[in-house]
Amino acid sequence: MKNAYIHIIILLSLLLFDFQASMAAEQPRLLVNIVVSSMQADDLERYADNMTNGGFKRLLNGGVYFSNASYDYMQTTTPVSLATIATGAMPSTHGVVADGWFDYVANKRISLIDDSKEQSVNYSGGTGTYSPRNLSAQTLSDVLAQNNEQSRIASIAIDPLSAIVMAGHKGDVYWMETLHTDWTTSTYYNKELPAWVSEYNRSDKNMEHKIKRWSLLFPYDNYRNTQVSCIEGLQSKKNKRIDFMGDANSNIKLTLSDDYDQMCYTPAGNSAVLAFAKQLISTNGMGTDENPDILNIVLDTPRKISERFGPESVEYEDMLYRLDRDLETFLSFVMAQVSDQKHVVVTITSDHGTSPSFNSPNLEQERFNIRQAEVIINAFIGAKHGNGEWVLGCIDRSIYLNHNLIDEKGLSLTDMQKDIATFAMQLRGVSHAIAADALRSSFFGSGYGRKIQNGFYPRRSGDVILNLMPGWIVEQEQTRSASGSLYRYDTHVPLIIWGGGLNAQKRHDKVDMTALAATQALMLGISIPSAAEGDELILE
Repeated sequence: MKNAYIHIIILLSLLLFDFQASMAAEQPRLLVNIVVSSMQADDLERYADNMTNGGFKRLLNGGVYFSNASYDYMQTTTPVSLATIATGAMPSTHGVVADGWFDYVANKRISLIDDSKEQSVNYSGGTGTYSPRNLSAQTLSDVLAQNNEQSRIASIAIDPLSAIVMAGHKGDVYWMETLHTDWTTSTYYNKELPAWVSEYNRSDKNMEHKIKRWSLLFPYDNYRNTQVSCIEGLQSKKNKRIDFMGDANSNIKLTLSDDYDQMCYTPAGNSAVLAFAKQLISTNGMGTDENPDILNIVLDTPRKISERFGPESVEYEDMLYRLDRDLETFLSFVMAQVSDQKHVVVTITSDHGTSPSFNSPNLEQERFNIRQAEVIINAFIGAKHGNGEWVLGCIDRSIYLNHNLIDEKGLSLTDMQKDIATFAMQLRGVSHAIAADALRSSFFGSGYGRKIQNGFYPRRSGDVILNLMPGWIVEQEQTRSASGSLYRYDTHVPLIIWGGGLNAQKRHDKVDMTALAATQALMLGISIPSAAEGDELILE
């Protein structure tokens, strides 16, 4: 009997060992995170008819597709949501509430990534004085770097803000220079530019993707959108309506001031980023050994195009179709680099959606003039307490007051916050206004209060937080659409996890985007980022 027990124990141990070994074999050697900025949750299905089977559809039909993923806070802007994706935490925990905030002691604006301690690397045009020192929460890339020094980690984007926030403190981080569109980095990450990147820049690879004249990929009648600003040569054979959003009689030709604008406002930006990503994978041998690697790719061009032309524009739709073909080429390349496709996991999502724009340029635009609001609020305080610079400024609908002046006058900051919140509700376009003191001292368990509180970080957020009415955005030049609200068109995003031996499925259960970092950490076999709040997703 004793020998029988021993045999059973040995058998169970062997089974456990085989199970652990099989789990280890399923751990990805390469995790590719792709963030398509400003992509709305239904875009993949809305435009599916004109997409290839090897791009978005490959991921949509072959991965775990979460159709009900969203951010549970108001500050749905790029730096804030990228920080949430990377850390698994709410803004109230990771501390990124905007691209900057006001220092109440010095009364000056602080940038999230600007850092005078750092400088540009060699062969750079001067766009390298950045660092992640103001990022306080640990990212997934930080955890992997800490866990395995042999792992290769890289993050790339056109915008340095996107690349740095998504990366955190570790790995290779690259973005495009505004002068020459060359790839560069900061001395925080590398003291000099790697030789292969310098050679890539000398070869002027990015300009191979430049679009001299933006014309349609398909016949116009194949498109669902009708609004047009700069696409050339439009012609309908089925008498389909064409809504020109510039000149009422003819479309506006694409006029961009420099090559960097080309990367931002045409599909060339997506093509250039994904081409550089392929070179980065190949040169660094990512995914070729047992040490897991991470590649973060943030595509800023979709956001730039949706902001300027609107999500209902033909420009935005055509950009997605071209991105789909770039993605097909990129995915095929990635699969060719690994011995087993189960060793690769690709995640695709978005940092936020975007507001609807308008069906006619003649309609009244629902815009909130933030500068005018600052003047009015400052005058309101001045009428009660005397003239002065009471308002330091407003960043992403967060009003910052002059604490030094308030203290000098012997006034109550809490009372002033409440007064301004009450007064701000009279401003046209404002739907909610909450004082910082209320967000500090009260708990909002549901509704708009919860979303605003989840995005509130006491050390950096303003004194009064505004939410605008549905469809309203802050007025900005050449901007037809923007993000940053608590409404579903901004918070609801696509989420697909593909590869790693996962079974294809469409899931409708509600998913908070804080769950992604924890899920990826477990897939990689590393600890969850320290500030992460979301529960890991159950995958099959």
